[in-house]
Amino acid sequence: MGDERAGSDEDLAWAVLASSPNAIIALDRDETVLFWNPAAEELFGWRAEEMLGRRTPLIPGELTAEHNAVLERVRTGGQVSLRTRRFRRDGLLLDVRVDTSALRFGSDTVAGYVCVHHRPQDDEAAQGWGAHRARLVRKLTDVVGDINAELELPAVLDRIAASLTELTGADAGGFVLIEGERLRLVSGHRLPRSLRDATADLRSSLVGKLMRTGKTVLLETKELDDLIWSELPGLHSIALGVAAVGGRPYGALYALFAKRKAGHVELELLELLAGHAGIAVGNAMAYQDAVRQRAHERAVFDASADGIAVLDGAGKVLQWNPAAGELTGRPAEEVLGGPPPFPLPEPGEKLTFQLASGVWLDVVCAEISETGEIVVDFRDVTRAKELEEAKDLFLATTSHELRTPITVVRGFASTLDSRWDKLTDEERRSAVHTIAERARSLGQLMDHLLLGSRAGAEELAVRAVPFDLGALVRGATLGMPAFSDRHRVDVVVPDDLPMVIGDTLATDIVLGQLLENAFKYSPNGGLIRVAAWAEDDEVAVVVEDEGVGIAAADRERIFERFVQVESGDRRRFGGVGLGLYIVRNLARAQGGDVTAQPRPGGGTRMRLVLAKAVATTGCDTPMR
Repeated sequence: MGDERAGSDEDLAWAVLASSPNAIIALDRDETVLFWNPAAEELFGWRAEEMLGRRTPLIPGELTAEHNAVLERVRTGGQVSLRTRRFRRDGLLLDVRVDTSALRFGSDTVAGYVCVHHRPQDDEAAQGWGAHRARLVRKLTDVVGDINAELELPAVLDRIAASLTELTGADAGGFVLIEGERLRLVSGHRLPRSLRDATADLRSSLVGKLMRTGKTVLLETKELDDLIWSELPGLHSIALGVAAVGGRPYGALYALFAKRKAGHVELELLELLAGHAGIAVGNAMAYQDAVRQRAHERAVFDASADGIAVLDGAGKVLQWNPAAGELTGRPAEEVLGGPPPFPLPEPGEKLTFQLASGVWLDVVCAEISETGEIVVDFRDVTRAKELEEAKDLFLATTSHELRTPITVVRGFASTLDSRWDKLTDEERRSAVHTIAERARSLGQLMDHLLLGSRAGAEELAVRAVPFDLGALVRGATLGMPAFSDRHRVDVVVPDDLPMVIGDTLATDIVLGQLLENAFKYSPNGGLIRVAAWAEDDEVAVVVEDEGVGIAAADRERIFERFVQVESGDRRRFGGVGLGLYIVRNLARAQGGDVTAQPRPGGGTRMRLVLAKAVATTGCDTPMR
């Protein structure tokens, strides 16, 4: 079995030597030829059977000393590579390079010499090919750097298409995108513009053929006439490779040849470029996704109604959105680089804080563990805070408003019950009258509460009918001069005041409340002036007093529920803060409005406007 293996190895070794492209000659110590391979026959012209067992005739006489020196150096353990000359059979001297090494058979003893001959042109060709490959590698490196330097996907695809021709020498190049079962040409270089966005069926395309083979590149040289690429004059070869993104085919690179020939080198370069193209496209897509995500986040950040700030680990503001500037009155340029103008709660907790401007903020924050940054979100809760306080005060005020008349009613009723027989008729009538007055006050309070509830639910039902507003104003003010001996009442309503469209009962409630407020909030007396006139498509009614007036900041707040300007006024004038809220809602339900304005010289001017009635109007339509 061992002899068979030894014989097999020996046969293999002789087969390798015999198939070498270099001329190999083996000599014994006496320089007798032991082996002469076919390449030596082809190079020097002598057949092996002519040379075996005789001394080689290759060495010119003038080079014998050089040859002997080489053999001596090899005997002492060296290996020599020498460019020299050798004879051919026809007497021609050949320039060759000879690599000479020792021939040993299982021991350290030199049994002969092995001389490997090859032409210097082969070295130069190998060096030239090596230099060419080095140039291609440098060019590929430059191309890869270029396509990865681009971040916008269309620019990356255009650069890939251009790189195809630069790297492979193709006459044109293109990049097709795989879109489901279709292909679309998204980029081209040296191609007709008419081909841009051309589509084809994936399965019947060359890309489909390539994907079915499981290979990465394909060279096609037949049946090109029916392809859209045939618009390139003289097209004879197409090389293509698939570019994958995330392990899935994304598109394909087409190198189109019309003048030069494509071979394995071009395919190798195309395969390398396709791999790098997939990476570049993936990077560009990731960049686009990041830009898009960043744009979405920025849009949310800028458009948020909440104030949003980003702080660094030291608590200094890095970002400050527009809403943050509006809520705090501090623009970004004042805040960036410094601490926020309010304290921060612990992450996961909420802090309610009032700024110096009076604005109340709910502040929450969260830490980004990866960066150590803190995201702060804060919103204006001033109205909610005021409403909460107003409701508390409403409950206290309502309790007080109810308690007073109820106490009086209970007291007089108890007196009548226990002392009826002891009271005179006049005392009994006075007690019953007081009970009736207080009962009416309670009823009026309940009506206000009910109207306020309906107004808050937008359930105030009114009717749209023409009516005489002038007559209603005169009736509402009739007897007013005798209402208070400290007030003077002046009513100015023209006889030709136009009819208005609205609800008589609702308007009567509005006028009554405005007149009552005029007397109520001018406790020191003075002039109460009521006037009406037409203007454009509306009719206006104004009620003026010379009372305490309303601060500019409160001219809208007084129309909110439970608001009565300030706490001192509540104690002074009473009420639950629903009157003007109901008034405005009743006016607006009719298509009109009520506003508060300062009266020149002091006091308040309340202005009611309603729409003029059209002459042909005769409808009776419910309004909400």
